[in-house]
Amino acid sequence: MVKTETVVQAAKRQGLNKFTAVVLVLLHIAAIAALFRFSWKSLIISVIFYYICTGLGISLGYHRLHTHRSYKVPLWLEYFFALCGTLTLEGGPIFWVAVHRLHHQLSDQPGDPHSPRDGAFWSHVGWILWGETNHNNTRVMSKYAPDLAKHKFYVWLTSYHWVPNVILGAIVLALGGIDLFLWAMCLRIVFGLHATWAVNSATHMFGRRRFNIRDDSRNTWWIALISFGEGWHNNHHAHPTSARHGLAWYELDQSWLLIKALAFFGIARNVKVASVNSRIAEREAA
Repeated sequence: MVKTETVVQAAKRQGLNKFTAVVLVLLHIAAIAALFRFSWKSLIISVIFYYICTGLGISLGYHRLHTHRSYKVPLWLEYFFALCGTLTLEGGPIFWVAVHRLHHQLSDQPGDPHSPRDGAFWSHVGWILWGETNHNNTRVMSKYAPDLAKHKFYVWLTSYHWVPNVILGAIVLALGGIDLFLWAMCLRIVFGLHATWAVNSATHMFGRRRFNIRDDSRNTWWIALISFGEGWHNNHHAHPTSARHGLAWYELDQSWLLIKALAFFGIARNVKVASVNSRIAEREAA
């Protein structure tokens, strides 16, 4: 268990992270420019990239596999999901997992890295712009993700998480030109960032609560649609280790559907699944 004072330290405010701010501003300008260079080819490729990077990398990989260990896959596939995660510009696996574990430990309590109780803007992007910069502080963040720190690959990938994006960006620019670069890299990354940030902000402010738990997490259907099922956030906070977030039949959970398929073919093992009528659900709803 991480000491409370250490968690608060990770969530503290400091001066504006100028480099991060400049990068985000330039990305948003490029994303807006992409809208004026529309083509169906660019859109389709960007959607495919979005699924691979945010769907496989963040939802399936960083979140449900690397952070919560909701299921197991062969190590090569685990590494592949982590590599996809770096392509979202959300940092390396050790950093992402550490921050999310801190969030669960003190969700919506003092020390939560990104709680709307500290302000909606803070929970969405303010914590990145003014919070303590730890994207490349692999040594410190490894304390909160010791299971990942045992792997040299994850340590390297966290320290140099920007390298895969540079390589992919160069390939896209060389093969597809500036139009595809604006769509498949800039607009895709910006949309993915806001989708993930919305899970931190909107799903702790808007939606319904199936489980009466200590934090403010809520099930927000429109966030679930753009984040591959991550919007069923109250379900997730009630059952953090469940690979399934959309617990009711009408709660679309795209990542869970893929995990089910991987399990059917014997690729995913030890899949942990909660349900609406589980013992935990009955106890917390009482």
